[in-house]
Amino acid sequence: MVKRNGVTEPFSREKIISGVRKACQGRPVTDTDLAMLAQKVEENIRATGVSQIDANEIGLTILSPLRELDEVAYLRFASVYQAFDSLEDFESAISDLRVERVGDDVES
Repeated sequence: MVKRNGVTEPFSREKIISGVRKACQGRPVTDTDLAMLAQKVEENIRATGVSQIDANEIGLTILSPLRELDEVAYLRFASVYQAFDSLEDFESAISDLRVERVGDDVES
């Protein structure tokens, strides 16, 4: 993993869990849920076949499985990694979640 300052360090599931745990505070998310999310993220990164990945890309890779796990935690995490600057950014993300939920209901 390549951090913003250019320093390279090994991928760590524990760092994924630690970062996501903050977004999940007060939410009905278990340690097992977090471990499974970190595993999915690692599998998705390995599937790309790249040997070095930017830390920000890891954050973005977390978004999809986190959205499936808990929408509130997803919004918290996304607000950092997608640099939400205004209420409109949150409104847009919430609208996207609603559209996806309706799409999921149609497919069921």
